[in-house]
Amino acid sequence: MLNRYPLWKYLMVILVITISFLYAAPNLFGEDPALQVSGSRGTQVSAEVLVKAQSSLNQAGIEVKSAALENDQLLIRFRNTDDQLRGKDLVAETLGDDYVTALNLAPSTPAWLEAIGAGPLKLGLDLRGGVHFLMEVDMAEALNRVQEQTVQDFRTELRQERLRYSGVLSRDGGTLVVFRDVETRDKAISHLRNRNTDLVFTTRDTGDSYGLFAVMSEQRLKEVKEYALQQNITIIRNRVNELGVAEPLVQRQGADRIVVQLPGIQDTARAKEILGATATLEFRLVDERADAAAAAAGRVPPGSELFTDRDGRAVVLQKRVILTGEHIVDANSGMDEFSRPQVNISLDAPGGSRMADFTKDNVGRAMATVFTEYKPGDKPSADGKPTLRKEQEVINVATIQSRLGRSFRITGIDSMAEAQNLALLLRAGALIAPIQIVEERTIGPSLGQQNVENGLLAMIYGLLAVVLFMSIYYRKFGLVANLALLANLVIIIGVMSMVPGATMTLPGIAGIVLTIGMSVDANVLIFERIREELRDGRSIQQAIHMGYEKAFGTITDANITTFITAIILFAVGTGPIKGFAVTLMIGILASMFTAIVGTRALVNLLWGGKRLKKLSI
Repeated sequence: MLNRYPLWKYLMVILVITISFLYAAPNLFGEDPALQVSGSRGTQVSAEVLVKAQSSLNQAGIEVKSAALENDQLLIRFRNTDDQLRGKDLVAETLGDDYVTALNLAPSTPAWLEAIGAGPLKLGLDLRGGVHFLMEVDMAEALNRVQEQTVQDFRTELRQERLRYSGVLSRDGGTLVVFRDVETRDKAISHLRNRNTDLVFTTRDTGDSYGLFAVMSEQRLKEVKEYALQQNITIIRNRVNELGVAEPLVQRQGADRIVVQLPGIQDTARAKEILGATATLEFRLVDERADAAAAAAGRVPPGSELFTDRDGRAVVLQKRVILTGEHIVDANSGMDEFSRPQVNISLDAPGGSRMADFTKDNVGRAMATVFTEYKPGDKPSADGKPTLRKEQEVINVATIQSRLGRSFRITGIDSMAEAQNLALLLRAGALIAPIQIVEERTIGPSLGQQNVENGLLAMIYGLLAVVLFMSIYYRKFGLVANLALLANLVIIIGVMSMVPGATMTLPGIAGIVLTIGMSVDANVLIFERIREELRDGRSIQQAIHMGYEKAFGTITDANITTFITAIILFAVGTGPIKGFAVTLMIGILASMFTAIVGTRALVNLLWGGKRLKKLSI
């Protein structure tokens, strides 16, 4: 019989709409102003911290809606933003510097919806607000690192060629190598010049010493700066991905600056800590010649440096760096056989080869893991810019038991939280050069709220106009199309709420408004085809059947071409364009489902298989 669906098709339509509605429902419950408290540098947030924060808020007469520990963080909800702002200052003062207190908007989704993984739609920076950072790359430090590596390379190459030298050191922005005779100096220049074509070599003689001086060429300087900037951009993008921020903006500005925009970020302090941290590792040999008493007094052998471990003890390490964090390709935290925190390290091929070659020749010697971090300095520079101070700490000293390869582990970490934080930074990559945040803006949602309201009004007005037209012009079939239109909106919102990383931006709202207009096109084509079939003398059931069958090809062709355009926009576009393209693609698929499958199911249910004398179309 014509125009009858099997039961499974009706159940499929009901299931799709029900699931979409459940995942779209959290958007109806709004958000609560909240504070998010997390530990700094691995400090645990315990129940005692919760009680302490609640007590201070109660004593100040600030009403708390709820407070709970979630994912090793404390989330305190308030009834209004005034209490939230007052509470932030109070909680931050009460808990001290060991904890980071950040403003937050916490979804007030019911627990039963959270249990199935439903959550509100993520809004972009233009709608919800967020954080804007302007970061500056320390190019001087980037050049210093390259210079230090050049010193190490020169020492290695000269030793391999058995060319004796008095010293190799950084001087005046270049590398100075001192020899005792001219003949050795000339051989060294010839050898090093062939190996280092991007360096400019000159002679520098003083008294009875003969030196060669090497500086980077202009092209090499430009390449180092460009590499430092581009690598930092890549690494910051990786760190943003680790934070789970949807549709971030990370792009260069000028010769040494990077713009980072994090829409809807909940923990701004955590974002600032992760993005700005220049944490990396260095592996060095312990200098066994050093005397403990002399080291404590600050006296170290030539070619070595004095460090301290986490207990404040002096540790003397050789200046030569075996390996740096640049060769780390993966890092994850875990527990060792004694249930102590550790970080498992995986190196790239060159790093693995270097570690294997070195440890093969130094079995039985002690190797130290040095944690290096750059923090804001206490005083600005002469030109008024913020400065950075370098902090280094020995976190692990272990005896090399056997030849190491591309995978090994480091221990000596205080807590599991610190191990996870270190693994995150190493996994996302060590910054090539330190960066400092020279400008930070928290963009409030006031403008975004206006955009949301205007966008919603546009959708409502467009929806009402379409609903009114369809109801008057196509009568009962118009009502069917209107129900399909509402289902289409529910599916779009539900799918975008379900998809990880999907974010609603202002262009996304434009995509939904466009979809509202496009979604009725298919129904118009079908309904007009049904009218044509009725005018040609077909029976009502034949007209309905032929209307859907013959319009299907036209609808498919039109939507496929639009879908291909959306794919191209997504492939070549940036943040806002991608948001529009994603919304458009989801809207096209939803409109085809509701217009072809959804309305057909409803039409079949209401009119299919019945003897009708007249059709309200």
